[in-house]
Amino acid sequence: MNEISPYTLTGDLDGRWPLVMASPHSGREYPPSFLASAALGLSQLRRAEDALVDQLLAGISGVPVLCARYGRAYLDLNRAPEDLDPAMFEGPLAVPTKRSERVDAGLGVIPRMAGPGLSIYKQRQPAAHASARLAALHHPWHNRLTALLEAARARHGYAILIDCHSMPRPAGLLPPQIVLGDRHGRSASPALVDIIEQHFSATGWRVARNNPYAGGHITERHGQPWQGIHAVQIEVDRGLYLDSSMLQPGPGFAAMAQQFRSLAQRLLAALPLVDMLPRQAAE
Repeated sequence: MNEISPYTLTGDLDGRWPLVMASPHSGREYPPSFLASAALGLSQLRRAEDALVDQLLAGISGVPVLCARYGRAYLDLNRAPEDLDPAMFEGPLAVPTKRSERVDAGLGVIPRMAGPGLSIYKQRQPAAHASARLAALHHPWHNRLTALLEAARARHGYAILIDCHSMPRPAGLLPPQIVLGDRHGRSASPALVDIIEQHFSATGWRVARNNPYAGGHITERHGQPWQGIHAVQIEVDRGLYLDSSMLQPGPGFAAMAQQFRSLAQRLLAALPLVDMLPRQAAE
């Protein structure tokens, strides 16, 4: 784990911008020891990735952009550290665990499944692997994100996190192509989400809020609008920017990358005019 940094980070890190962009699920590095223990090949493991979202953000300058290096099948940064399935491991775990529907489905912080019918491991893993992965990847990511947001808030009085993801096309006749998640109003100012919705709607894309994705651990942990820190999750339909393999750029890749660049510019221009003052904590 020491040969590769747990994340990449670009942009100005001194808080001069009130905005931080992140991509927690686009990592595509996998340790050789993990690949040797996996029951799946690399192409199957990569099905869990939000492929190339980091590259969609690569053209954003100035604003801090934090991107995962390791694949989601190895560790999921958008899950709480206690979202662990003890049955996956040999022996007792040295870290707390919490049962949930996601954990039961094999989608905990250390996933058991890479997709429907795709069990990742051949056999149970050593218990020490759980605490080692959390220490090497999960804790550094969230500590860095906290530091970036606190630096921005100290300078501006508020901070904004845009948590960037991609999704399989939702079911339905005319499913949303962009889904904005703010934990049903608990992780961000509605005025901020309005700006983001207007931005993507202007392209003609169908935009929904909180359905089917309302945000995960990242927006829940870092979105504290009553303390001046706002977090919005953005899910984009993979078909808008990837080819049929869902792992390589498609015809819409350049247009989607431009939309993220222009979103960052729009937010920076609009935020001084938006009421981003802390509000009372949600009940």
